[in-house]
Amino acid sequence: MASRRGAEEWIRAGRVTVNGRTAELGESADPARDIVCVDGERLEAEALEYWMVNKPVGVLSTVRDPEGRAAILDLVPDRRGRLFPVGRLDRDTEGLVLLTNDGPLTHAMLHPSHEVEREYVVRVRGRMRERELQRLAAGVELEDGRTAPAGVDRLKYTEDETLFHLTMIEGRKRQIRRTLMVLGHPVRRLQRVRMGTLRLGRLASGEARPLANREVSALLRAAGLAGSRARSSGSKRARRRTKTRTSNRSRE
Repeated sequence: MASRRGAEEWIRAGRVTVNGRTAELGESADPARDIVCVDGERLEAEALEYWMVNKPVGVLSTVRDPEGRAAILDLVPDRRGRLFPVGRLDRDTEGLVLLTNDGPLTHAMLHPSHEVEREYVVRVRGRMRERELQRLAAGVELEDGRTAPAGVDRLKYTEDETLFHLTMIEGRKRQIRRTLMVLGHPVRRLQRVRMGTLRLGRLASGEARPLANREVSALLRAAGLAGSRARSSGSKRARRRTKTRTSNRSRE
């Protein structure tokens, strides 16, 4: 109905009521249980949806792009309501993006206190030495502060590259790329394969699918929200995979 800023203006103007009482900024309400009205008209709770997307390189992790470039929602067919990405991947990074309209789950997964793990497959230039891997695991000093400790495993070497899995509990802007640049090993490929309990699995690049009920339940349990959310309308269609080709507009 409105942006967050727009909704705040409505509240300041006294246009919003919760259970018959004028709402105030900072209060919380659940449309599934509370009677929330704007200008006397009741808001209906939106059906919750949960989607997984395997974002290709070149697609933006935004709802829409004013320049007309391909955005993550372009890959989701048959969506019924508004969806928002839970965190973002930069344009050059591929892999798992969770889309939902479940605000409490989004907050729980992104809040640092929950320490939700993100796992990436990383390929960098050059052969990383043991001391560099130890620095990566312990934390590296960046211009915006030291990175949190990370897990490094499944290490492999080729002639001029190092491949490994990196597990983190934080996600600053281009953090992995900046960290490995400091260590002298620029990233050649970066793919997110897990967020908390949710795994990318065999979902092909450019495909999207609704989460299965068991996947939604696992996310809610991990976030401490089990039993407080309705089942996803999208999960009724789980296992039906659809593919949308990335628009040529995404090319630079």
